[in-house]
Amino acid sequence: MTDYKALAKNILDEVGGPENISNMTHCATRLRLTLKDPSKANDDKIRDMDGVANVVNKAGQYQVLIGTEVPKVYDEFEELVNNNGQAQVATSNEKSGSIITNIFSAISAIFAPLLPALAGSGILRGLTILAVQLGWLSESSGTYAILNAAAMSVFYFLPVLLAFTSGRRFGASPYLSALIGAALLHPDFIALLGNQGNGATTSFMGIPVVLMNYNSTVVPIILSIWAFSYLYKFLDKHIPETLKLVIIPLISLVVMIPLTVIVIGPIGVYGGEGIANIVNWLIERSSVLTGVVVGGGWSVLVSFGIHWAVNPIMINNVSTYGFDYIVPFTFACNFAVIGTTIGVIFKARNKKLKGFALTGLITVALSAIIEPTLFGLLVKNKKLFLAQIIGGAVGGAYLGLMKVVTNAFVFGSVTTFPAFVTENSSNFIQAMIGLLISLVVSAILGYIFTNKDDQLA
Repeated sequence: MTDYKALAKNILDEVGGPENISNMTHCATRLRLTLKDPSKANDDKIRDMDGVANVVNKAGQYQVLIGTEVPKVYDEFEELVNNNGQAQVATSNEKSGSIITNIFSAISAIFAPLLPALAGSGILRGLTILAVQLGWLSESSGTYAILNAAAMSVFYFLPVLLAFTSGRRFGASPYLSALIGAALLHPDFIALLGNQGNGATTSFMGIPVVLMNYNSTVVPIILSIWAFSYLYKFLDKHIPETLKLVIIPLISLVVMIPLTVIVIGPIGVYGGEGIANIVNWLIERSSVLTGVVVGGGWSVLVSFGIHWAVNPIMINNVSTYGFDYIVPFTFACNFAVIGTTIGVIFKARNKKLKGFALTGLITVALSAIIEPTLFGLLVKNKKLFLAQIIGGAVGGAYLGLMKVVTNAFVFGSVTTFPAFVTENSSNFIQAMIGLLISLVVSAILGYIFTNKDDQLA
């Protein structure tokens, strides 16, 4: 069993200690650090630690690949860093790197804590739809209503959840942030929409308000809490300690909720819909080309740790439209990784290499975590990396041609197949064909590109 505290301490020692860290966060699999002097980090020693799969230093971030246990390591790491007798290290929106670095860091910090809830809800939604299609469950039954509520609540209340994680990321009170998100979903506010929906109007103290339905939205609340963080820090700095308990919440709610519904919210809704519409328009115009690019290139984005920039688009599509075209392409990438490992297993003679490939196959198939295999095998062998990219591109092209979608934002593995269950019964079948194509093509190429005497580098 991994000693997370010891691992965290060892990593901290080898990156130059607490005084060398200006910002820290984590995503689903990586500890993400902004180092004042990256040259102080000992990549080789960190990479050789038990519990560390690899080290990547890209886009101004020092990324330590740990896997799904990263939250436990991060908790220990954060405690060690902030209890070292110095000023606390930033975990919010400090300008500790380039704009691009800060954006990627913010996206990963905001969405990473919600991924289990999003994935679990998506799978439950798929299983519920499947039960209805098989005649095991009636849509008019109480059982269906309860299961549907369990599956869809994470999407309906997404503004509240994102408000909380955004508050933590941007340095505002997460609880006040959640209240701002909750106000947008209050029945009295939604009732103002009447039968018109988005675009209905009302007024606030004589100021015209264009109303929006904010359930399942992503962009508006993130923008709102980002703005709120500046107000919160200003109030926290200037209001006497004895008055903070009452005055900060009062001013925060009175200022931010009207500001959100009058200005920030509509901009966020239209902006988010605009971005999603552009992406979906491109997919509709050339779904095959999109499948080739995303299916083949997704592992490249993952290797640089910048795939988080695309995840919010997929989440927004699912929460807004109930489906997404991009998620299937990420499945194609993952199953191409599986296929490549199969080719290696059948061709290689070295037991250590075969064992590593088998472990990678099982890991991706069950948990959708490709980084250990990506960095431990594919990046080190460019031919195998090419085999995986080609397999993902070919499978992605088929998925794009067939307009395959998922009903949820999930990571691509065997356990997340229910995400392909939709009202269109052929969607699941076409998805399985596309993923099989990715697997077979990459397996054949992986077999061809593997030399019998290859060893695990």
